[in-house]
Amino acid sequence: MKETHNFLESLGFPSTDLKDLPTSTKRFPDGAQYRIELPSTEGPVALKETLAELDRLGIQVHRISQGSGIMLQTDDEIREMCELTAERGIELSLFVGPRGTWDISAQNFTSGGKFIGNRHEGADQLVYAMEDLKRGAKLGLRGALVADEGLLYLTKEMKKAGQLPEDFVVKASVQMGAANPVSIKIMQDLGADTYNVPTALTLSKLAAIRQSIDIPIDLYVEVPDNLGGFLRYYEIPEIIRVLAPVYIKFGLRNHIDVYPAGQHLEDLNVNLVKERVRRAAIGMQMIERYYPEATTSELGAKGLGIAKVTLPSEI
Repeated sequence: MKETHNFLESLGFPSTDLKDLPTSTKRFPDGAQYRIELPSTEGPVALKETLAELDRLGIQVHRISQGSGIMLQTDDEIREMCELTAERGIELSLFVGPRGTWDISAQNFTSGGKFIGNRHEGADQLVYAMEDLKRGAKLGLRGALVADEGLLYLTKEMKKAGQLPEDFVVKASVQMGAANPVSIKIMQDLGADTYNVPTALTLSKLAAIRQSIDIPIDLYVEVPDNLGGFLRYYEIPEIIRVLAPVYIKFGLRNHIDVYPAGQHLEDLNVNLVKERVRRAAIGMQMIERYYPEATTSELGAKGLGIAKVTLPSEI
């Protein structure tokens, strides 16, 4: 095995999982080690409730993301979410539109075909996804989740061509699935600005990934049931130390799948976001208790995809 170990190292990759858990010296552009993300904030009503709960508990988060996507929101709804987050200096990240599971393909629902479910099938779906991104950007959005390698590459080319703003933050979704240092380095090279790693990776595996990439890692510390249902609260201090720069992401266990969300699920979504904020407060207390010297970003910090509020006349 020594020859293979040496070959990996010659390419700049670790040849083993890093069981000694080295302290990361990498940082966000402002020098911070960690930021906080709240996912599954489905629409303006849920967003307003999220912000109200953050104020009530006296905590701040840096990124709010949403899974139903750009496609299933009106212009006014997207613009309102942009305004609400921009005025606080919070990044807003919305998922890109039609994916495999929302189309007519049956393979996504088979036991062996689930892995392709959130990728874009065929050239038409890539076009639809690119249109989603351009529409969001015109409405002021500066962050989106992507779950397809081809679309990830296209976002990089769209930025070069001026079809997306250069400061548009492309977040590789947890549903992308790459789980080792080489695969995730490829995602970085394709255009990912942050990468949401699979939820069940050990710290030693994650440490090897951190050594191989420079972009922020996004990691669920409470995981929705359909992605594992894990609760990793006591690991948060070590996650920050080893994986910086890292987004600590608070999902919610016992969270039914609400995608795609809408008014028919509004009351449920409001209750879910309130509890998600409470869980984030618990996690942030863990940081204060066990790693108080850890550094976090101020709202509006460099590198956050803060929306640019636009008027209808500017579209």
